[in-house]
Amino acid sequence: MKTNIMLNGKTILVTGCPGFIGSNLVMRLLTDKGLMTGGTVISLDNMNDYYDPKLKEYRLSIIESVTEKSSVDHKFIKGSIADKALVDKIFTEYKPDIVVNLAAQAGVRYSIDHPDVYIESNLIGFYNILEACRHSYDMVAEGDDGAAYKGVQHLVYASSSSVYGGNKKVPFSTDDKVDNPVSLYAATKKSNELLAHSYSKLYNIPSTGLRFFTVYGPAGRPDMFYYSATEKLVRGETIKIFNYGNMKRDFTYVDDIVEGIIRVMQGAPLKSTGEDGLPVPPYALYNIGGGQPENLLDYVSTLQEELVRAGVLPKDYDFEGHRELVGMQPGDVPVTYADSKGLEEDYGFVPKIGIREGLRKFAEWYKDYNRRG
Repeated sequence: MKTNIMLNGKTILVTGCPGFIGSNLVMRLLTDKGLMTGGTVISLDNMNDYYDPKLKEYRLSIIESVTEKSSVDHKFIKGSIADKALVDKIFTEYKPDIVVNLAAQAGVRYSIDHPDVYIESNLIGFYNILEACRHSYDMVAEGDDGAAYKGVQHLVYASSSSVYGGNKKVPFSTDDKVDNPVSLYAATKKSNELLAHSYSKLYNIPSTGLRFFTVYGPAGRPDMFYYSATEKLVRGETIKIFNYGNMKRDFTYVDDIVEGIIRVMQGAPLKSTGEDGLPVPPYALYNIGGGQPENLLDYVSTLQEELVRAGVLPKDYDFEGHRELVGMQPGDVPVTYADSKGLEEDYGFVPKIGIREGLRKFAEWYKDYNRRG
């Protein structure tokens, strides 16, 4: 059972915007009049240099350009979720009704050599968000301004397909055991799920975790394979295809991810009381994937075709001469494939955008973005 939440007039905090998924979510909230009119969206991001900050500045500029025409107010705050004082101040000042926590240090391979930033952002930062959600209920009894505030009605947060580690059974199900992560990044995401469950049980905080599967699209993260491969091919460099191409991924276009998040935002797990008189945790967890695992070599071929079609690369480009098949890399897994039946049954969500359409949109965006200089 879900508690239906109308977004009109609500205050929504989106951490990790103008990151890739966060910026697309905020854009949808600001521009979709059938979804949200009135209210406020707060974006929070530390604008770190894990990848070129100019890309986040570009996304933020697009958000700012549509804000002028939107009935929804938008405010960007530069800062880290690991800054507890800042997080607490935001909750006290803006009193968010819904929190979507997308802020995290991303990347499996980066976590091998930079564990400290993952602990800071993914564990300490997420703890700060949970604590702020917990104490939001203390504001309910405040004066006239706070009397109508009910505290955080729903916390939606990003987990990852990485939590499945080396699981052999596919498709991956949220019922599967995920106690053996193969990267620190995966371990922090599994920790987020455990912490959220604890806070839902102890403090009756409705929370929903979403395990994202290989998100891609225009203005995406440059460290993701499709983007970094494009950059290398443009420079005439060789791209490495790991595990000799024997890889499958449930590639998920960013618009599908955003649609899934929005549907989940509007349906919080129902608060209820168990036979022991204590709260039953209002907690849920879902996979959100593209719906069909794609062979990495097929994905690369489609990407190359679309880069040529968009004019990013010439028609006579020697792709075979710029490919290198190599072995598996540390922390990676050969197959990711989501069982997303739960999301379909509970929210009617089915991803719609295949890799041909998605990579075409990316290639066209890439051509336009680099034309800007």
